[in-house]
Amino acid sequence: MTLKIISAEKIEFEGAVESVTLPGVSGLFQVLKNHAALISALDKGTVTYVAEGETHTREILGGVADIKNNVVSVCLY
Repeated sequence: MTLKIISAEKIEFEGAVESVTLPGVSGLFQVLKNHAALISALDKGTVTYVAEGETHTREILGGVADIKNNVVSVCLY
């Protein structure tokens, strides 16, 4: 699965990941390979993702997540 973290200035991260945990406005949710298509508003919190067996985090103030065809696009405010 591919994760893209995109800010107004640049693509902050793009790469293969095993899982992504996102701070949705209704609470945290996790995305794994073959997740159903989804669009979600994101709240202030932490994006956590596992890439090559290592866990990484990124604090965000909010944004939108688009999940489709094993691509998770996180657009930050």
